Amino acid sequence: MTSKLRAAPRTARPLLVAALVLTLLAGGFAVWGGWAWYAAAHDDTAAYAGQRDAALAAGEQAVQNLNTLDHREVDRGLDLWESSTTGELHEQLAEGRKEFTAQVKGAKTVTTAKVLSAAVTELDDRAGRARVLVALRVTVKAPGAEKTDKDSRMLGELTRTGGGWKLSALGQAPVGGTPAG
Repeated sequence: MTSKLRAAPRTARPLLVAALVLTLLAGGFAVWGGWAWYAAAHDDTAAYAGQRDAALAAGEQAVQNLNTLDHREVDRGLDLWESSTTGELHEQLAEGRKEFTAQVKGAKTVTTAKVLSAAVTELDDRAGRARVLVALRVTVKAPGAEKTDKDSRMLGELTRTGGGWKLSALGQAPVGGTPAG
């Protein structure tokens, strides 16, 4: 008795090979995609960029805050100044608050600032320190006078605190060929 085994039809074999190849390719892409995702998620460059962006945003806001003050809401404005600062700068603002309040209320000025551009010039993520350069336009309105605009560049130093990045020093940036003193 001879038994005949039926051979698979010839058309099924190329489909099986194609399915196997596609499965292997899909698996390869899945492995590559998973590795790329893992590498990106654990890349120090992304974390550093995040800290740089956070420092820049905090620096822009803090410099704008410290150049904006309305004599009608001076306490609210000075509270914002103090919440934007840390260290010696914060102490100076807190100590001089009473005298400064009297000066601003007496002058009856309204000062607003708008950030034109800004950049992080230095970032030490491990030490929690950064420096920013901020270009801004400060508008001052005094009673009985026209509004005046002044463009300036400020250099700020930031310190990372438990509440995020805060301004720890602020000063005018040298302009043109003027040497930094």
